[in-house]
Amino acid sequence: MTKLALVLSTLLTSAVAETIHGVVVFSRHGDRTTKHYKNQQLTSLGAEQNFLQGSQFRSRYLDADSSLQILGVSEDKYVSAQVAASAPDQAILLNTATAFLQGLYPPLEGLDPDLAANQLNNGSDSVSPLNGYQYVVLHGQSADAPDAIWIKGDDSCPSAITAQNSFMKSDEFAQRSEETKSFYEKFQDTLKDVYDYSTPANFSYKNAYDIFDLVNVARIHNASSPSLDVSDEDLFQLRTLADSAEFGTNFNASQPDRDIHARTLNAGLLAQLQQIVTTKAKLKFSLFAGSYDTMLAFFGVNGLTELSDDFKGLPDYASTLSFELFTENDVTGFPDSTDDLRVRFFLKNGTTGAFTSYPLFGTGEDSLSWSDFESSMTERSLSEVGEWCTTCNSELPFCAAYVDSKASGSNDGKDSDDKGGMSGLTKAGIAMLVIGCVFLVAGLALFLMSRKKRAQGPVAVAGAPITSDQKSINSASTPSQV
Repeated sequence: MTKLALVLSTLLTSAVAETIHGVVVFSRHGDRTTKHYKNQQLTSLGAEQNFLQGSQFRSRYLDADSSLQILGVSEDKYVSAQVAASAPDQAILLNTATAFLQGLYPPLEGLDPDLAANQLNNGSDSVSPLNGYQYVVLHGQSADAPDAIWIKGDDSCPSAITAQNSFMKSDEFAQRSEETKSFYEKFQDTLKDVYDYSTPANFSYKNAYDIFDLVNVARIHNASSPSLDVSDEDLFQLRTLADSAEFGTNFNASQPDRDIHARTLNAGLLAQLQQIVTTKAKLKFSLFAGSYDTMLAFFGVNGLTELSDDFKGLPDYASTLSFELFTENDVTGFPDSTDDLRVRFFLKNGTTGAFTSYPLFGTGEDSLSWSDFESSMTERSLSEVGEWCTTCNSELPFCAAYVDSKASGSNDGKDSDDKGGMSGLTKAGIAMLVIGCVFLVAGLALFLMSRKKRAQGPVAVAGAPITSDQKSINSASTPSQV
């Protein structure tokens, strides 16, 4: 029996009476148009896949007939305090989350017509469009907002991009490129109509994912494409090579910058679970929608590739990572002590895959105590916005607050201005300081001259808003509130 089979066998025999208190999910998008032409969109098939995935989570965690129903969850009617959902402000991922959430909480008329109707003062009933469509709140995270990093932490992160690109300079990459040269040359006729694949040099391992994606999407959606002539064996080989290229790009244990997006995802997932704990399960279900590259990096960072090489492969469309927060006994309320809480991880590969539990962090354990899980996730997380900014060397606007220490640091006797200028403060900064002092002196003079002329009265104090530039993943304005 293989190591993975032994682990799964152990998990299957360890089921006991349990109570689920909350669930956190990360979902990949469903079927989409090819990435090659940019601006990819979720297809109707992809929306159906994400809807089906949400429906399966509904059956498992919301249905009253399920032994795994989340304690105290609203089965049919969406309650905003119980559900948090967030996705990057990108159409494909926003639509992914929307479809999933509609599977989780479908139109009310099909569930309970009495819940769907809202009685007005004139005695008539009002029902939302589309048979009681439920407007589940979904927060879109702008790419230049701090909260976006918890879902796609490699975007706008130069350090991650540099580390990922270094895979193409490795001996492993060079060897695979040489070994697969003749294989990729076979697809020149298949992709002859792709406008920027006009030269033979493009048909190589460096474009492993792009070539697979072009062929795979065409086979699904284009009835006249030459890709239909690609054999199943060749498609499988294209998929396998794309697996290796994408995993190599997104994880290397000796180069942590490659997996920054996994460590920020860890922080985001942990924050949502912590929110369940701190609110005593007022929050019950959280959803992130993201990309396959983050999932691959997650597998590497959290020790899953040590179980099986299968975790080095691309997850199917609409695949999910999920975490159950539970107690081992059948209880009627949230436990008083976190010592009673445990966490279990699941991968559901595509819509046909089962909810399969795997041990995290190389522990070999079905589930972990809350304290052990929290500690292990924290060790593998980038939990502070400032830490992400400095690790990434990011130039996003919100990172400005974290780079001033570099500007004011020692320069070994050399001026920071390349024309022999000033160290620390820039010339522009000092000019602004001088102007500010002039206005301050002028204002003080006017105040002294006029104070005797003003009648005494209550003083109005202008309050400045508190900024969130230095927040951590656990602060009030992080994904715990999405």
